[in-house]
Amino acid sequence: MNIQEYFGRISYSQPYKDADLQSLTAIFQHHIQTIPFENLSMHCGEPIELDLQSTYNKIVRKKRGGWCLEVNHLLFWALQELGYDVCILGANSYEPAEKGYTAEMNHILLKVVIKGDSYIVDSGFGGAYQMWEPLMLISGKDQPQGPGIFRFTEDNGTWYLEKVKRKHYIPEQSDTDFPDTPGLGNIRKIHKFTLEPRCIDDFQELNTYLQVSQDNILWKKSLCSLQTTSGFLGLVGWTFTEVKYNYTEDMDLMNITTLTDEEIEKTLKDKFNIVLENKLVP
Repeated sequence: MNIQEYFGRISYSQPYKDADLQSLTAIFQHHIQTIPFENLSMHCGEPIELDLQSTYNKIVRKKRGGWCLEVNHLLFWALQELGYDVCILGANSYEPAEKGYTAEMNHILLKVVIKGDSYIVDSGFGGAYQMWEPLMLISGKDQPQGPGIFRFTEDNGTWYLEKVKRKHYIPEQSDTDFPDTPGLGNIRKIHKFTLEPRCIDDFQELNTYLQVSQDNILWKKSLCSLQTTSGFLGLVGWTFTEVKYNYTEDMDLMNITTLTDEEIEKTLKDKFNIVLENKLVP
């Protein structure tokens, strides 16, 4: 494993000097704009191993993406290599349909400390809830970014992340809000976490469970999303979505296309730079 090879994978060619916030932000943005958040391995018969060498080979050498356990584990390795004070944390995602957080820890994120200030870095959420910059770990402060306004609140040692939602404009349809959070107003809860340091082995059971449990969203649907400089691209099953943030004030432009089986392979290659070794079953 080689940091220069990783830099090549994420198209990062700036001179790297210090483990500072500016470099962290630049590396992070290159990471999320070149490495897709995806679970395609599950839907084309490939086991997902939670092992750093396997993850490195898959993402860096085979030019694939991965889910949170993979993309954030790779980022953790890279930041450690570059001299950052970084640790792994575990989170419980918010499930809009259940109106609550998952009982078990089901997400991995990173905490980076720079000059005494703590930041949360997470490249593994995908879609509209993917942060674009490190978020300062501070309670009650609005932190606006391209995707919208993020905010942490802390209660008795538990941290909650939420995002202010924006409306969507879908051509040929009336403009609509995010459909997945009825009754929550304009706030979308994302996840909750504590600052207890974790190691990757704490997630081995989760990694196995997600690949065999038929009641989780990752098993039910093939997902692939990639952040762009102006929004994001998403492929869920046969549905391809292109989103441009802030098309007009407080509204995002969303183009939705239903693909044929033949178009999926081409879309993965053209839009996400992914060429699969096995046949995908969306």
